[in-house]
Amino acid sequence: MNRPVSPLLHDYKQSASDKPKKPKALQWFAVGLGIPLIAVALVSTLDSTPPQEVISSAPVMSASLDEPPIVPPVDQAVLLEEAAALMPETVPEFDKLVLTIRSGDTMERLFRKNNLDLGHLMSIAELDEAKTRFRRIKPGDVFEVTHDGRDVVSLYSELGLTSALQIERQESGFAAEIIDRPIEIRKRMAYGVINSSLFESGAEAGLSDKVIMNIAGIFAWDVDFVLDIRQGDNYYVQFEEIWQDGEYVADGEIIAAEFNNNGRTIQAIRFIDDNGHTDYFTPTGDSVRKAFIRAPVDFTRISSNFNPNRKHPILNRIRAHRGVDYAAPRGTPIKASGDGKVIFRGTKSGYGKTVILQHGGNITTLYAHMNSYVLKVGVGTRVKQGQTIGFVGKTGLATANHLHYEYRLNGVHRNPRTVALPDAEPIDAQYRDKFMASAAPILKELEQFKSTQTPAVAYNDQ
Repeated sequence: MNRPVSPLLHDYKQSASDKPKKPKALQWFAVGLGIPLIAVALVSTLDSTPPQEVISSAPVMSASLDEPPIVPPVDQAVLLEEAAALMPETVPEFDKLVLTIRSGDTMERLFRKNNLDLGHLMSIAELDEAKTRFRRIKPGDVFEVTHDGRDVVSLYSELGLTSALQIERQESGFAAEIIDRPIEIRKRMAYGVINSSLFESGAEAGLSDKVIMNIAGIFAWDVDFVLDIRQGDNYYVQFEEIWQDGEYVADGEIIAAEFNNNGRTIQAIRFIDDNGHTDYFTPTGDSVRKAFIRAPVDFTRISSNFNPNRKHPILNRIRAHRGVDYAAPRGTPIKASGDGKVIFRGTKSGYGKTVILQHGGNITTLYAHMNSYVLKVGVGTRVKQGQTIGFVGKTGLATANHLHYEYRLNGVHRNPRTVALPDAEPIDAQYRDKFMASAAPILKELEQFKSTQTPAVAYNDQ
């Protein structure tokens, strides 16, 4: 049975013999156009290729889109510990108390007054580092106490400029240590011109009383700052300033100084030897000190000079005054004018309470009308220059408080204000080279400072 051929079948699939044939020129055209396009596509693909990933030896963990990720269990305690470690440590806040010692105070009284634990005070006082401090408290001492209620947490007290006592409470009890308080030494220069007195001039130059007194002390052997100074005298000084924690604390010692008095120039440079002894010398190494000081007391005026023909104010007749009377308030310290030994101490007729010193070179000095003596200075005691031996008064034939001072050479009275005083020993030979080397830069600094003050000198001298 013959079936008719559907026309649709012929539309869907033609036989090979029925396919139309394409001309060969068209095929070559397609090939020529396709090759460049394929090349361009390959170049673009290479440029956009992402960098090759680094192959890691760690196991690769992947999750199927159809399966949820596996989360390991978390230890909450570990997380809390790690979080606490990251948090800044909290410092407990305690109360602070400043205890200032007043006359009659004791540490026990202050602890009771401020409701602090007395048992803690006893424990602290037994510490080796604290024993001396607590046994020798004096008015003005300060203790800084940190406490938690009645319990002492810490205690701090300055022992001096460069040290302090620090006490801390620990688990085993209280622990104490002496801590350093570093200081900084700065140099300062100053210049002054005298119009009336050294003290007024120093105040105008911004100098402290300590520095002014030190200037007077250094040059006391050559200059009588009450009687010898002249208007226009001037001085230069280099001294130390003490600083701590960036703040000024006090003036230190004088490093070098120059005093120009009535046409003469005196220079002094500090030197500290290997034993820590400090003294002042001239640029050539001679001591600025003399074997004796002119005035053995800080006086306000000379009430009576050396005068062989003076009329005695009490006896009312001519009686030689073989010494110098220095008026000063009662109780003013009287100093030994030179190194020596006490050969007399007691009441001596019109002299009242008197001390006599024997010095080298057959020189003796006498100090009369004292109010009282220094107890430890008795007959046979050796004293140093400047050491206090008694106090100003008006015992004996005296109308007012003053020191009567005599200077005798081979038993003969000499005027203490004008007698040529023997020099003190120069710098020790073993220190001479060291002194000269250290003095050179100090003098250079002083000269440089002087050159900056030349206009002021010219102005003030007019």
